[in-house]
Amino acid sequence: MTYPDPRSSSAPAPPPGCPAHAQNAGGPWQRIYGPDAEPLAPVLEQLRRQYGDVAPVLVPGDIPAYLVLGYNATRDVMQSNSRVVCDSRRGRVYQDGRIPADHPLAPMTAYQPVVAFEDGVPHARLRSAVVDSLDFNRHSLRRYIGRYANRLIDCVASRGTADLVSEYAAQLPALVMAWMYGMPEEESPALVAAVRDLTSGNERAAEGNAFVTRTMEELVRRRRAGEGADNTIGGRDFVSRLLDHEAGLSDQEVVEHLRMIFVAGYTPTVALIANTLLVLLTQRQFSRDLTSGQMTLPEALERVLWDHPPIGLLPTRWAAGDMTIAGQQIKAGDMIILGIEAANADPAAREPGRPVVHNSGHLAFSTGPHECPGRDIGQAIAETGIDILLSTLRDLELAVPEAELQWQSAWVSRRLLSLPVTFTPRGSGGCGLRSRRLLWREWVGRLVLPSRGTLGRRPGRGGWGVRGGVTVRSVRKRSC
Repeated sequence: MTYPDPRSSSAPAPPPGCPAHAQNAGGPWQRIYGPDAEPLAPVLEQLRRQYGDVAPVLVPGDIPAYLVLGYNATRDVMQSNSRVVCDSRRGRVYQDGRIPADHPLAPMTAYQPVVAFEDGVPHARLRSAVVDSLDFNRHSLRRYIGRYANRLIDCVASRGTADLVSEYAAQLPALVMAWMYGMPEEESPALVAAVRDLTSGNERAAEGNAFVTRTMEELVRRRRAGEGADNTIGGRDFVSRLLDHEAGLSDQEVVEHLRMIFVAGYTPTVALIANTLLVLLTQRQFSRDLTSGQMTLPEALERVLWDHPPIGLLPTRWAAGDMTIAGQQIKAGDMIILGIEAANADPAAREPGRPVVHNSGHLAFSTGPHECPGRDIGQAIAETGIDILLSTLRDLELAVPEAELQWQSAWVSRRLLSLPVTFTPRGSGGCGLRSRRLLWREWVGRLVLPSRGTLGRRPGRGGWGVRGGVTVRSVRKRSC
């Protein structure tokens, strides 16, 4: 449903306090949330046809914004560090008090002293601390990813059935990030539930945000009290690294960055794993490309990131002054939303209806000064986790018709709720039980799992095979 320009003389006057009072001219405003925008993809394509690369829209609470849909326009906004800023205190809706602390948009858009909301010199200071602190040893990281992946597979291997979302994709990133944070594993489920509420864009968002913040405050308190982490190598977890960094972050800055990195790292990684497994289970050509060696596993992930970016909308930019973007007049303080999914689908960036191959130019992780600092970690979790899963459960099949799969729209993203599969049971299994064969497989994984960009078909080390429609990697092994 579209709404007339609130400033048009022919439009009915909006009620007092309505954000429409301060709107710019530019035609009807389209809601991109709620029942009017489900599913969202057709709505975005209609907006592209109607407005071109930039469209006037309404976001939760009928807050006005400009949605950038074109690939080149989105990339230009991402790379700008002066015309478009990330500090939401410069946004008119915040200056006018239209987004209170309990508003669904507040957890994602309200200013926090973190790298994602800073520009210029403050941004450079915080980004250096985050990037340096996330520089975990790649070998150690992949070893722990493999350990947790094997443990999760052990829990379902003997059953012959599993939900690859709730029992794998949603758990693996949480376990890995809990290790990075030096958190006890038993604390991660409640934290993950709060993160999902935080990113939902509904009435639970503020409550979820509060719980995540309290959890990070407790982590900082423990480190300040001398309680080190015993589940990371040398005790140098992400929390300790941020606290000790030469940039001299305050405790509050550390808390906010712990919160931001967990949310920004967990949610997209879950979606990347789930979406890639779904495509493997449902698209034969995708599996054939992997089987034939025309596409490596990292390239498969890149293709999924083109077609199904984990975050479809990013409401984190504000106009620094009056400007024009792709012909659309925008005034200082206007909210600018990056339509990542729409930009990736822009005919100007790709041939419609055809997959993008051998091209990592998607915008799923942003680009420019605010490019995701943890993209390599997220992709390592996805690559390693998918590789081990498909190498172990080699005859995965979808247990229900694809049309019966359930999705949840959370405004900024669309998440798969479950992915039920069947496979041939393996061994007696059991959570936490490590057979000699599985321990050996983990050891082999540490040797053959390569760094980012080299997974895939390698002559002389086995190749890719396909069983039950799913592509798997085979590795030549000695008998235990």
